Amino acid sequence: MIAPEKRKSRPYLYYDVARTLCSTCLFPIEGKILFENERVFLDKWCPHHGKERVLLSDDIPYWRRCREVFVKPAEMPARFQTGMHWGCPFDCGLCPDHQQHACVTLVEINDHCNLACPVCYATSGPHRPEHRPLAQIEVMLDAVIAAEGHADVVQISGGEPTTHPELFAILVAAKRRPIRHLMLNTNGLRLATEPGFARRLADEVGRDGFEVYLQFDSLRDEVLQHLRGAKLARIRQRALEALEEAGLSTTLVVTLEKGRNDDEIGAIIDHALKWRCVRGVTLQPVQEAGRVEGYDPAVHRLTVSEVRRAIYTQSPHFSEADLVPVPCHPDSLVMGYALKLGGEVVPLTRYARTEQLLAGPENTIVLEEVPALKAAVGELFSTGIGPADQAARLKDLLCCLPRVDVPGLGYDNVFRVMVVRFMDARDFDVRSVKKSCLMFVQPDGKLVPFDTWNLLYRNPAASRLEEIRAQLRSPTSPRL
Repeated sequence: MIAPEKRKSRPYLYYDVARTLCSTCLFPIEGKILFENERVFLDKWCPHHGKERVLLSDDIPYWRRCREVFVKPAEMPARFQTGMHWGCPFDCGLCPDHQQHACVTLVEINDHCNLACPVCYATSGPHRPEHRPLAQIEVMLDAVIAAEGHADVVQISGGEPTTHPELFAILVAAKRRPIRHLMLNTNGLRLATEPGFARRLADEVGRDGFEVYLQFDSLRDEVLQHLRGAKLARIRQRALEALEEAGLSTTLVVTLEKGRNDDEIGAIIDHALKWRCVRGVTLQPVQEAGRVEGYDPAVHRLTVSEVRRAIYTQSPHFSEADLVPVPCHPDSLVMGYALKLGGEVVPLTRYARTEQLLAGPENTIVLEEVPALKAAVGELFSTGIGPADQAARLKDLLCCLPRVDVPGLGYDNVFRVMVVRFMDARDFDVRSVKKSCLMFVQPDGKLVPFDTWNLLYRNPAASRLEEIRAQLRSPTSPRL
């Protein structure tokens, strides 16, 4: 018998077990979630490819808050599209075991692109001429409505969707359907180089409920050359000028690599705030899927907590309290809301208590429509917390919330910062992917989560998916 004083303790705190994937063979394996040196790790072991350790977070309290506090009943889609045969994540479509509806649905209308970005999860480019026909795209839009009833956000994507010859017919078809918010994802080339293009979007698609999701990775040409294969700083500037002139809302979407452009987060937020047309900035760490040239996960990988910290340390407009997990998928989504009022940026999210954000009946990424956010501000105003000028400001906030009809104030007062982290084979966790709420819709009507689509379902990864399914189907397959 070993005396108690002789026993050794492990150098970490074991927190939980995870069902994950080997990042080499993508076969399902077991992992351990550990706390060590103020960080959260996923330790994995594959019988064929050995051990692997992946950093999940460098902020244990925030990570635990996402996992243990920001939990609310799952909101189901109106319709599932597949059965359960192999287990998650090999039944995507959505299967009845998925625990979240689609907050955002992406409709890819083409594979063609007018850039060949070194970082592209869709591996698009000029070498791919394919455009989906309008009739097929309408079937895909109908599949979204069948699954969601009234869709929160639909993004028309690609490829580069603005190169599609029937783009305007597609956008008008989407606007005819019950979609709260329609977005057009674009690299901005056509906006910047084609006079009148932005104005035509505003006139034919409309400004209400429509927004441009503009690729905006950096203010520096050397970074854009690395990520996009071209010096695009001037193109981005001209695209913003066109959107501003047309009065079209836009969100700047930033693909992030550690050591490349994560030092620009504050500068990009400041730049965004200079434009009346910009509604916010979305920060997306690179998902290691598709085409990722020059990407070293040991060097360039970013976690949600690292990006969240960069926002409140680089930007004077947001504090740590302003950046909260989004309840529909708290592991992967962070949101901070503010209002632009007379040249001031007034953070809003800090005024909503956690229990209020979790109390609403809906799970959605469109937090400006969550009644609790409005109620929190209203409660603060009514209780008169703080000095008189603070009370006056809260009254302004209450009036300025989106969807509230106040003359001279509206959606153009909104500014949001968001972090969207898509899992890849390294940090894959079945527990988390079951709550994924960003989906790709397929021509056959299936809705596949962003995380699994790029990893397992998009060609050429789909061939490996079939191999794994065959192994799982075999009676002699090890069920790890």
